[in-house]
Amino acid sequence: MSGLRFCMITTFYPPHNFGGDGIGVQRLSEALARRGHHVTVIHDTDAYDLLSPQPASEPAPTPPRLRVHRLRSRLGSLSSLLTQQLGHPIVNGRRIREIVEEGAFDVINFHNVSLVGGPGVLGFGNAVKLYMAHEHWLVCPTHVLWRHGREPCDARECLRCVLHHRRPPQLWRYTGRLERELHHVDVFIALSEFSRKKHAEFGFPRDMAVLPCFLPDEAASAPEASEPGGPSPHHRPYFLFVGRLERIKGLQDVIPVFREERRADLLVAGDGTYRDTLQSLARGIDNVRFLGHLPAQELEAYYRHALGLVVPSVCYETFGIILIEAFRRGVPVIARRLGPFPEIVETAGAGVLFETTTELRRAINALMDDVDRRGRLAEAGRRAFAEHWSESVVIPKYLEIVAQAAEARGMTSLAKRLDGAR
Repeated sequence: MSGLRFCMITTFYPPHNFGGDGIGVQRLSEALARRGHHVTVIHDTDAYDLLSPQPASEPAPTPPRLRVHRLRSRLGSLSSLLTQQLGHPIVNGRRIREIVEEGAFDVINFHNVSLVGGPGVLGFGNAVKLYMAHEHWLVCPTHVLWRHGREPCDARECLRCVLHHRRPPQLWRYTGRLERELHHVDVFIALSEFSRKKHAEFGFPRDMAVLPCFLPDEAASAPEASEPGGPSPHHRPYFLFVGRLERIKGLQDVIPVFREERRADLLVAGDGTYRDTLQSLARGIDNVRFLGHLPAQELEAYYRHALGLVVPSVCYETFGIILIEAFRRGVPVIARRLGPFPEIVETAGAGVLFETTTELRRAINALMDDVDRRGRLAEAGRRAFAEHWSESVVIPKYLEIVAQAAEARGMTSLAKRLDGAR
């Protein structure tokens, strides 16, 4: 059976990306290519240049059967701003349509399309179409349901909120354009049950399938991902934070705890616009260390020897890829009881949830003091990762969702090919 032809349309894709959505698209694309499918990615470099203070690194070589179109216009950032305001790929629309028509794709998967085409791009092509909601863009102009830059959103105050975020209001959101374009998409996919419910709560009119994030199988089976051997990169027991240093990630609630909890260190791996504020907060707390951005191989060693991974986000994440990164490596998780974290931690049985500072301190002490419990949580995490979030588990479920969409459209031949691909 020859491979199917997939098209991924997304604003961000490595190395022109900031967070997990671009990496998630890359993992999905490469997983499909490894299985013999042909994958084309269309993404917008002007959007990255508009938002990034520094240029992207050189793109890594793409694997066989994967092709990446990096859109760049002579108008630069103005192209992205026009898309953001009008909800249509004004500048790059012709090129996107050409790629889609020439590709004769079986499946088109939209991801974060906010600056690559907005809702207007959903009508491009005649393939089976999916939309994967890596963020809450479908119901939130700022993507993250973080109202006025200070609290999780539980009621719409969109215009005021956008201004607080220092973003221009999106004119198309007041015209009903998104609602008119939704019928082009066969299936909308949320990354967690929490995110599916949150979309419905904020009025999204379509039902959503649920498909979690995954990590590649080869990384999961690598010896360094499962064996605790090798020297520790740090001379004292430590808890680990990994992620962007932004207010919404909640690290400001964790640092003060380590002023009193001196038996272990807090190591912070990552960078971001909130770093200076966090470092000021940590001044005088000598057991809080900022490591900056670490390459993957170096970060692996920090994971292996951590007592636990702290995940204190104060906003509504759509999934929480960092949790399954920890589970894969046998690292227990201490996560805030918010958003999708409870369903992930409870599914895995491999962590502790907290709401208050007292509960956070209690969880830290429990993992320090109870070696046996730490071992049980580590083993539960590895087992749950293999059962729920490995590539070999999630990709067949993805193909099943596509096959069901093809069957619903009467594309029986394509549905059978997808069943075979599973």
